[in-house]
Amino acid sequence: MTPSVTSPNTARPFHGTDLSAADFNRRGEGRLPGHLGIVVDAVTPDEVCMHLPVAPHLLAPNGFMHAGALVSLADTAAGYGCVANLPAKANGFTTIELKSNHFATALDGHLDCSARPAHLGRTTQVWDATVTHRESGRTLALFRCTQMVLYPKE
Repeated sequence: MTPSVTSPNTARPFHGTDLSAADFNRRGEGRLPGHLGIVVDAVTPDEVCMHLPVAPHLLAPNGFMHAGALVSLADTAAGYGCVANLPAKANGFTTIELKSNHFATALDGHLDCSARPAHLGRTTQVWDATVTHRESGRTLALFRCTQMVLYPKE
């Protein structure tokens, strides 16, 4: 996997921007991904990889990983992949459906997420993501979301 990709598409919210992992990390600062501690490792049109160090602010009151933290990680990966694959005249996207299945939890270490496109259409994209615990290799959650591709009003 290459560490970054420069998008050939210039008509998107990241217009004229190198779509590198460093750029996505910078754009996440002060927003939910940055607040949670999500780190983008690589973005290509075929896969987005990121990780999240387990920290106390990600745990639910019962002491286990909050499901919302895993969903946020997976949805961020899918969203960044969508940005890397927006059609030429599109100017954005929004998540219109998501589903997650949770199998295990993590109390320490790192969460790794890999998202891959299942469908890249003109009006929708569907992304599948897997969240794993780096240290144990366990799959914690599977995620699928549908993104609606947005176009400027004519």
